[in-house]
Amino acid sequence: MEHKRIVIFTGGRLGKWALELIEDGDLLIGADAGALFLTENGYKPHISLGDFDSVTSEQLAFIREMSDETLDFDPIDKDYTDTELAWRLALSRNPERIVMLGALGTRFDHSLANVHLLRMALQQGVSASIVDEHNCIQLASEGGVNLINKGFTYISLLPLTERVTGITLTGFQYPLHEATLEIGQSLGISNKLLGDQGQIQVRDGLLLVIESRD
Repeated sequence: MEHKRIVIFTGGRLGKWALELIEDGDLLIGADAGALFLTENGYKPHISLGDFDSVTSEQLAFIREMSDETLDFDPIDKDYTDTELAWRLALSRNPERIVMLGALGTRFDHSLANVHLLRMALQQGVSASIVDEHNCIQLASEGGVNLINKGFTYISLLPLTERVTGITLTGFQYPLHEATLEIGQSLGISNKLLGDQGQIQVRDGLLLVIESRD
């Protein structure tokens, strides 16, 4: 079966809100504690993977029982986090879209590393986002992105590369035209859509687009 959308559950902040984002036809990947979250809530992951150092042996046995496929990785002899392993596996399936849930949490190093994974998807031409109950994060590059108003209060723009040039905003409370943002600037924080949609154009560089609510 071909899956156009892959949803990754990983081991950060998760809740009922995450389950409500699952759609019919999604391929579900659970990374470590993310796999446990899915199985404990009655979902059957298509693939569960990781070193499973965040679960007990009894919980791991339950994950194996509930999952279509389980991939084990040594906690010492691996180059990537469980989340990146799941991300790379998802990209290898050539989906149209990847949504990652549980990628943000108390470990800022993991959260930031997960945001950086968006670049890998962009390079492969796959639409990707990181979502939690307060944020939706995606990456814009040359050509930009069109945004549909999903009810978030704010939209913030932060450079992922040293500088991003040719930023033009249409449909925003605070418009920009051919603007440049450099790392360390807060100019792009807390903008708002005026209506149901807006457009972000970028000429050069990688721009994080963060839709958020308190």
